[in-house]
Amino acid sequence: MTYERDSERNIITRAAHEVPFTNPVTFRVRLSRHGTRRTIGAVRVECMPVNYDLHTHSSASDGTLSPTELIWLARRQGADVIALTDHDTTAGIEEAALASGRAGIQVVAGVEVSVTWSGRTVHILGLDVDIHRVELQKGLRGLREFRTWRAQEIGRRLEKSGIADALDGARAFAAGQLIGRTHFARFLVARGHCRDERTVFKHFLVNGKPGHVPGAWAELEQAVSWIRAANGFPVIAHPARYRMTRSRLRSLIGEFVEVGGAGLEVVSGSHSRDDCYTMARHARDFRLLASAGSDYHGPENPWIELGRLPGLPDGCRPIWRELAGLQHPAGASNRRATASSGS
Repeated sequence: MTYERDSERNIITRAAHEVPFTNPVTFRVRLSRHGTRRTIGAVRVECMPVNYDLHTHSSASDGTLSPTELIWLARRQGADVIALTDHDTTAGIEEAALASGRAGIQVVAGVEVSVTWSGRTVHILGLDVDIHRVELQKGLRGLREFRTWRAQEIGRRLEKSGIADALDGARAFAAGQLIGRTHFARFLVARGHCRDERTVFKHFLVNGKPGHVPGAWAELEQAVSWIRAANGFPVIAHPARYRMTRSRLRSLIGEFVEVGGAGLEVVSGSHSRDDCYTMARHARDFRLLASAGSDYHGPENPWIELGRLPGLPDGCRPIWRELAGLQHPAGASNRRATASSGS
């Protein structure tokens, strides 16, 4: 490709953003001046000219960073577009949107809705939602009321097992109004009951353990309808994390499509490389849009990095191409470009 009358740095950057390929590719940028040509640099497109992370959490739910802190970290991490998708609340969206204007990145209004499907908990992301829609907020309010009761019940059950003041301890770790299992996990780690949060869940908060309280969340069709009523895109979050059999997962996806689902989180911070390719096949089979999100909760979980995701596998249809209000360079996909100058 050839550009004229531009700085060499801008030429390389523009070229990287205009590459229409989805696989990594190296090409050379040539500059024409006064009838002569010379090569000014090589561009290696590895992943993300526009860096999307469409699944993050703040202190409005169980993240440890405020929405403002999350936005500025996203900028430092090189993210261009992030979705704030707190559990069953949109309370952090307005703060995040205000911070994003100062930080120079784009924020997608989102939420992660808790769902009970076939006796187990799954999560449905709502991306690009109108947070002022009554139907969405009414549904989320009901889920938060259940969360309040569940936190009280977890506290009672842990006290019966010999752990006093668990509810107050968890509340101290909750910056927002929601108290979730993660806050209990942080309290139990601080009290020395376990070495890390993963161990807390294993020994205290899962089925059959003293602090386990079964979820009574929204039905799948309800969650999808709330998101659709808010003009959003329903997406199954981190599908590989549910450890379902192939047939069970495809049953979930099939029902999700039937009730109006739009997308599948193909790339997730909890997915292995093989998981990503498997989920890409499911997305193609069911004609779902593909999303990518880290599920970032804070620096306490160093194995999940904000805005540092691999690209979508070939053949995926990126959901961000459908989101209203986003500014996309031509050919934008989940890739980052690096340029090297030279002759």
